[in-house]
Amino acid sequence: MSLILNQEVAAYQENGYHLHKKQLFSKEKQARLNEIFEEQLAQKGSKLSDELDTPHFRDERLLEFLLSDEVLDLVEPFIGPNIALWSSHFICKDPFVGRATPWHEDSAYWKNRVDGFDQIITVWLAMDRSNKENGCMRVIPGTHRNGFSEYEAVDGVKNTFDTQIKHVDDSQAVYFELEPGECSLHDSRIIHGAAANTSPYRRCGYTMRYFSTNIKVLQDTDHRGEEFKIWLARGKDLAGNKYANVK
Repeated sequence: MSLILNQEVAAYQENGYHLHKKQLFSKEKQARLNEIFEEQLAQKGSKLSDELDTPHFRDERLLEFLLSDEVLDLVEPFIGPNIALWSSHFICKDPFVGRATPWHEDSAYWKNRVDGFDQIITVWLAMDRSNKENGCMRVIPGTHRNGFSEYEAVDGVKNTFDTQIKHVDDSQAVYFELEPGECSLHDSRIIHGAAANTSPYRRCGYTMRYFSTNIKVLQDTDHRGEEFKIWLARGKDLAGNKYANVK
């Protein structure tokens, strides 16, 4: 049974996002995920807390969550029944020093990596309370239909990226305020970002990103030239992709 109503799917298609203000996992399952995150954070070494990219490559315990029915049942109404796992990322903004995330489109960073962007979705699961005070995510509704934006350079030390979209009207922003265990979903093409965390409260989220398997992955290496693995999460492959869990 779908967790999502038809009118919620229609609103997602119109606005490019959906807020799921319910607990995604059981209390026990969320606690296990929290433990894994804290381990990853303790082992990060010189990396910043917002740089824990593709942690499931290092710790396959995370596949219990990434390939779970709880997540896939939430995603399926938006991108269909044939679902692949694209990536995941712990994004933690530490108190007082958490960097800003400039306005951007996820899809702009994947040019030449996939042959389409219209059925890629990100689930942003709140590990901590996420609100305006500690720099929650914000989006500009409807911008997933605008195509690629024009970018300009920004300070890559103070920000999680060294570029940002030019001329964004902040007054149109919708802020994703979430309690721990709640989540948001957004289209890969929507303009989004987050202010710096200048509060005394940590803001951590786990992003889980999926795509419809009719999308072809054109290269299986990341921006560092390292192997980039994808998993067939549900249904069947439609584009001839290579999956880590399908021999």
